[in-house]
Amino acid sequence: MSALLIVVAILLLLLVMFLISAIKVAREYERGIVFRLGRLRAEPRGAGLFILIPVVDRMVRVDLRTVTLNIPPQDVITKDNVTARVNAVAYFRIVDTNAAIVQVENFMAATSQIAQTTLRAVLGQHVLDELLSERDKINAILQEIIDEATTPWGIKVARVEVKDLEIPAGMQQAMARQAEAERERRAKIINAEGEFQASERLKDAAVVIEEHPTALQLRYLQTLLELGGSQARTFVFPAPLDLLRPLVERTQRAG
Repeated sequence: MSALLIVVAILLLLLVMFLISAIKVAREYERGIVFRLGRLRAEPRGAGLFILIPVVDRMVRVDLRTVTLNIPPQDVITKDNVTARVNAVAYFRIVDTNAAIVQVENFMAATSQIAQTTLRAVLGQHVLDELLSERDKINAILQEIIDEATTPWGIKVARVEVKDLEIPAGMQQAMARQAEAERERRAKIINAEGEFQASERLKDAAVVIEEHPTALQLRYLQTLLELGGSQARTFVFPAPLDLLRPLVERTQRAG
């Protein structure tokens, strides 16, 4: 009788273990890809509680959350033959769980390799100035190419960002000199534009004074007023040419 109880207890224990192994739970962001005797079941399981047939069914968990993939630094030669070291980051998620498991051996490694080769290929088609000034455009090109390559694997690439661009120290110094020269060029242009506009206003003022001689006298009095309020020790006393012309003519006649 005791032997029978032991056998029954063992059978009950095996049954409990069988039921425990059959019960699976998938979180909200997880799906279970089930293979029954090696054949893929059409619909993934989860989220929540579900039952599998032990020994017959094998489940692979797939995470549906967005994955942050750091692309290792890549040595790139730009279109204008400048050596640069670039690293980037890609954000993707799985939209087709069956394809992510069946169509590719390791979707994470495969996506990383595609991202690295695409980064080198795309940046090599642009000059250094474009890499520095058109970052958004290059990010969009990278995202489109990587997304197209990974679509058969059930992966959607949401965004690709170039994080850092390292260039040689000599090139940095050359770029700094170029930027300084550009600033000096703009300063000279602005200064020349100011002088040109000032000369235009002086020309207009000369026309007004020619038509209205009284304006010259008013300007003369205003200049005297400004000199009177100055704290300088040396004074320059301006005199209109009209006042000096009679003296010059008298001197010439006397000579």
